[in-house]
Amino acid sequence: MKILAIQNRMGIGDMVIFLPYIEAISKKFSTRVSLLVKDSSKADQYLKNTNYIEQIISLKRHKNKKGLHDGVGGFFKLANELEAHKFDKVVIFNSSLRYNLICRVAGIKEIFQYPLFKKTGQHVTETPKKLLFEKFALKVNNDPKIYTDKKHTSEMLERYNINKNKINILLGIGGSGPTKRVPPEIFIELIKLCKEKYDCQFLLATGNQEEEQVILNEILKFDENDCIPLDKLSIYETLPLIKSCNISICNDSSFSHLSSALNVPTIVLMCDTPLLYGNYSSIMFPVLPEGYSDVTHGTNGKEKISPMTIFEKIKSIIK
Repeated sequence: MKILAIQNRMGIGDMVIFLPYIEAISKKFSTRVSLLVKDSSKADQYLKNTNYIEQIISLKRHKNKKGLHDGVGGFFKLANELEAHKFDKVVIFNSSLRYNLICRVAGIKEIFQYPLFKKTGQHVTETPKKLLFEKFALKVNNDPKIYTDKKHTSEMLERYNINKNKINILLGIGGSGPTKRVPPEIFIELIKLCKEKYDCQFLLATGNQEEEQVILNEILKFDENDCIPLDKLSIYETLPLIKSCNISICNDSSFSHLSSALNVPTIVLMCDTPLLYGNYSSIMFPVLPEGYSDVTHGTNGKEKISPMTIFEKIKSIIK
């Protein structure tokens, strides 16, 4: 039996969130599942060692509508591509008629999907849970998991001289947008607090956007000796280093999703996105701006994240 799962959301976090549902499908039918996902999900970087994934097929649709799979021509190109794989079943994690029709043209006999034309108000985790329960009698409540290769892990830890006798702390200091990026001064204060109590070193995870590099450089200027920048590495290369950490403190970014899926207790600094993205895993611990009981798009609370609140959370996790 050949099964396809279609997950067309853009980001790394979105892909990580859906991993338990894909794993549940694989176990239900005792077969590996192929994925149709956008390149921006970077799934090929962190699912290399996932034994329930058969293959990753690139969905080439873009905002400018000029992707290989956009438009009428793209419809039939994708249908032809999927037809060549001879899938028996497909689970479509969206309400799009387009993907439904593409799968029909591709000759896939069994199609399972969210209700058509009902995208508004869909819950990121509850909607796929409902779909799998109604269609396959599956109850999915487990956390996402990402797996690493032992040999690759050993090589990366040696290359970066990771001292396992120290408390290794991941700081996810980047973010996809400026409203998600906590100022460097807050991370610097947190580093001071941690070094007073622990023998520790810090792994700095961020992207290469200009503001992200400014934040990185400010932190390195404060403490270059105990801070290891990871910004020049691919996601695949960072995974063993992240997994070596005792704890992770991240902005709401790809690294908060990756670290929790690598089974690292993850404190998520929620500044400007719905709380769901910082607490869907049992080892995620959200920290909100001071004075707030909830956050969402437009909260703009990055200046109100308290280093002391983060530190108290760290102490409650690291015994």
